[in-house]
Amino acid sequence: MLALYLSLSAQSFSRASATRNGVRRPPSTPWSCSASAAVALLVVGWATHTDLVGKLLDSVMSNLTGKVK
Repeated sequence: MLALYLSLSAQSFSRASATRNGVRRPPSTPWSCSASAAVALLVVGWATHTDLVGKLLDSVMSNLTGKVK
């Protein structure tokens, strides 16, 4: 999941830094991407530490398997 997020961030960063009509993007764009990546890492770290994502997936799977039977 993290690799997918970083890959998408890199693609959007490369598009954001591209020139449009000969005008470069402001230099704050790389800082925005870095800040959003840092926040994403904090959220992923918190979610894995609290095991809330695992509990959510367990409840979804048990609900789905209960409906299949």
